[in-house]
Amino acid sequence: MRDIIEIHDLLLRTIVGINADERVNLQDVLINVRLEVDLRPAGRTDDIEDAVNYRTITKSIIDLVENSRYHLVERMAEEVARLCLGDERVERVTVSVEKPSALRFARSVGVTIERTRDDY
Repeated sequence: MRDIIEIHDLLLRTIVGINADERVNLQDVLINVRLEVDLRPAGRTDDIEDAVNYRTITKSIIDLVENSRYHLVERMAEEVARLCLGDERVERVTVSVEKPSALRFARSVGVTIERTRDDY
């Protein structure tokens, strides 16, 4: 059984990139997160204490990304995945990070990774 919590299109601004202007100017990044969890406890009790609090996770992602200075979106995705797996109820996470203005003529460019606690 796979229950899923999805966070769609989290648009943040941060320093990310290897070029000189990317190291100074904030850029948009678009983040999508898919958390695989067991939702049965929360479904049975209707109690937030039995749920993975996606609001808390989202706030932590915002804090992490907006206060970061990564060179690569790969590293950013890795750190977001590690953060999400900090909740022991999250069994697996898929993270996509896109830079909308990275390539001329492309809507965006990005990476998608999937991690489990065993990866760390």
